[in-house]
Amino acid sequence: MRIEHALSIRADARRSIRILVVGAGGTGSAIVMGLPYLDQALRVWGRFAGLDVLLMDADTVSETNCIRQPFSISDIGLSKATVLINRINLFWGTNWKAEPRNFEERTFERIQDTSIDFLIGCVDSRAARSVIARSLAKSNNRTAYWLDLGNNSASGQFVLGQPWNARNRRSAERLRTVNELYPEISDVKAGEDQLPSCSAVEALERQEPFINQTLAASALTMLARLLRYGKIEHHGGFFNAATGKMTALPVDPGLWRKTRLRNRKMQAKLPTR
Repeated sequence: MRIEHALSIRADARRSIRILVVGAGGTGSAIVMGLPYLDQALRVWGRFAGLDVLLMDADTVSETNCIRQPFSISDIGLSKATVLINRINLFWGTNWKAEPRNFEERTFERIQDTSIDFLIGCVDSRAARSVIARSLAKSNNRTAYWLDLGNNSASGQFVLGQPWNARNRRSAERLRTVNELYPEISDVKAGEDQLPSCSAVEALERQEPFINQTLAASALTMLARLLRYGKIEHHGGFFNAATGKMTALPVDPGLWRKTRLRNRKMQAKLPTR
């Protein structure tokens, strides 16, 4: 039986969709550079008054970043978030904002805003995902959706979920978040994967080109359909560059239960640290 998720945000041509993008690296830069096209489309469709975007990342541009990310030699040493947002605002005439600092558990309180429509997480560590998960689960938080993207050398995934908070009440239909379906992705006790290399050659060996762009394009396509039609049948996907396959994550409470049960069994078999 086909199951659909209905958009929890009421369409309003006078209202902008508010988006916080966390991370301006390979995937985050691909996401934020694609958002202006969604902004334009929403205005044409008349369902919303475009996008209001804040990009957050404390990192600065390095020489290695110029290999796989949209930065040039002249950007080295500058804030990634500031460079990208300035470029977008100049080209598209938008008024989006950049904040060159890391997302923290109390970020929403600091910026005095707990009602973001979409938090798009493009972070590369379990610790960073754990911070996002804890922040979104606070009783006073009203973020509607958390879209998480992650990848390794030749594969990756994106998962859209509704954090269980003041805005999203407990229900069987609530979209499960990435850390609910796959707890190990935000388990800091599991340790971290290998950090990015300072060598351009090693960086390309550790991650193939276009993984970030493929995931970003697929995630934005899903997001566009949700905002245009008000419903979707899948809330994520898994891409494998070696096979060329993209496998959708369907909206299916039964599958969610099975996935969580399987992960619990796998975790129980792992040796304790």
